[in-house]
Amino acid sequence: FLCLGLNDYKHAAEANLPVPEVPEVFMRVASSLIGHEEPMLRPPESHMLDYEVELAVVIGREGRRIPVDKALDYVAGYTVFNDGSIRDIQVRTNQWTLGKNFHGTGALGPALVTPDELPEGAKGLSMETYVGDERLQHGNTGDMVFDVAHTLALLSEAMVLVPGDVIAMGTPSGIGFARKPQRFLLPGETCRVVIEKIGTLQNTVIDETVSR
Repeated sequence: FLCLGLNDYKHAAEANLPVPEVPEVFMRVASSLIGHEEPMLRPPESHMLDYEVELAVVIGREGRRIPVDKALDYVAGYTVFNDGSIRDIQVRTNQWTLGKNFHGTGALGPALVTPDELPEGAKGLSMETYVGDERLQHGNTGDMVFDVAHTLALLSEAMVLVPGDVIAMGTPSGIGFARKPQRFLLPGETCRVVIEKIGTLQNTVIDETVSR
């Protein structure tokens, strides 16, 4: 499960970071992921659980050094991802792996929409995040620094992409960490991330129960 960071012009600006010249890539492990309507876990180590609506690309064919003009042929479909992030842990180092991989913080689903049902490369689709009736993010897949085709071509220079691989394409602006005052997810709140023509992914936050 590969993820792109800062892959939206406005999001890079709100983070006060330069727009990347090549994709900023990190990974998420399977244990960090949950499905639609499963509880999103806020760990005892931090209360800075943040939301991120993202387009997720699911690979359908094996490929290495995929040409840009052929890259979309390798896509099985698209779904919705909420890249739940523990911000204070994330920013402790310049590697985001720990803050992006807390157990049960990243949600994926609920449906896989095939490419023929969407604009080419899933471009021009609105992306939104809601907590209750409050809209916290509103962006568009057309605002990505690196689109799906170029991302797959670049990633496949380094690695073999195989069926079932997922690539999360990055979030728009409006994250809780960048707000003034900051806005993080609280137990009992239901977070909905929505991508036009793909679907709505919904999860309710609970405190993680830790056994000793």
